[in-house]
Amino acid sequence: MSLKRWKLAWRLLWTRPVMTGLHVLLLALGWATVTLVLLLGEQVERRLQRDLAGVDLVVGAKGSPLQIVLAGLFHIDAPTGNIPLDTVQRLRKNPLVQDVWPLSMGDSIQGWRIVGAEATYLNLQQAQLSAGRVWSGPMEAVLGATVARQLGLGLGAVIKGSHGLGATASEHADAYHVVGVLRPCGCAMDQLVLTDLTSIWQVHEEHHGESAGEIEPEHHADDSARPREVTVALVRYRSPLGVALVPRTVQAEPGLQAASPALESARLMRVMGVGREVLQVGGFALLASAVLSVLIALLTVARERQADWALLRMLGATPRWLVGVMVAQSLGLAGLGLGLGWALAHGIQGILATVLQQRNLALLDPTYFSVTELGLVLAGVGLALVAAVLPAWRVLRADVLSLLQSRH
Repeated sequence: MSLKRWKLAWRLLWTRPVMTGLHVLLLALGWATVTLVLLLGEQVERRLQRDLAGVDLVVGAKGSPLQIVLAGLFHIDAPTGNIPLDTVQRLRKNPLVQDVWPLSMGDSIQGWRIVGAEATYLNLQQAQLSAGRVWSGPMEAVLGATVARQLGLGLGAVIKGSHGLGATASEHADAYHVVGVLRPCGCAMDQLVLTDLTSIWQVHEEHHGESAGEIEPEHHADDSARPREVTVALVRYRSPLGVALVPRTVQAEPGLQAASPALESARLMRVMGVGREVLQVGGFALLASAVLSVLIALLTVARERQADWALLRMLGATPRWLVGVMVAQSLGLAGLGLGLGWALAHGIQGILATVLQQRNLALLDPTYFSVTELGLVLAGVGLALVAAVLPAWRVLRADVLSLLQSRH
């Protein structure tokens, strides 16, 4: 398409700058809504799939199953309480259970959660170190990538935890020594401070008289005065038969709650899906209105400038050339609207990601881009071409002689 046609199309569009601006804004709002819902939905689904990988059951204290899953897997809710260490040992002896990962939580560092775990917990998410090593004893810590970046900490740093999950809770006297930093994994571990289970027990035993974390029997065989506890236990089945039998066994024990991550996340996504569908419908409705407005704008230009079109045809402009001008107008409007909408969607995504990070919830990537957006761009271009068909047909079927006579 020649540059002359683009220049003429641009001038014709902006003969009515207010109306053209409104059409562009309507397109941008519809496009931004659809794109933003797509970006947020994909990231939440990927996060769920990544954090759920390899975990078939979450065992915790009696309470809401969804709360147990959110606290134990996604680390975005308060735990329901503690469970005895004996529960972990019994689960490990169950022939239907392949792996058990006990976790202890309840403390934080400037709002970022401290989680006591065994070193094998890193294998659950295939987490890898970017620097240092894994903890090998009490009061050694490994920082998630987001925590290290947000707090500006690295190897050798000395940090103190606070009781509770808030950023303003009272600080413990015991200090953690940072011995490792994890690579970004796009999972919950990015926003955790990981340490040995004995660290959690040691801090609470000495300073609060509470048993908040598990220790391995071989590490503290002589310390049996206080029953050992953990917050949750993540379970992986050995065979499909575990789905039917292991939860029953857990539920039969007093004070214990078994929660299926797959079931609870599906319920959560159904609830979230309603809002997502509403936003998607609203976005597509805006886009449909925007395409209709583009069609009306092009028809208006075609009607108001029909004598000019006739004169151009008398001067030798071919039908193909005129159709190209109409198409250029439609593509110009669509390009402005889609570009503004894309920038708006990604800008809002960046703002949401920043706000969540400030609240210690690194759930979104501010630079995330979806391949599906390319398909939406192609769909937008297709709609723009469709919107140009009727105005182009109206210009071509107009009688040149009568239009020129009416002009005079």
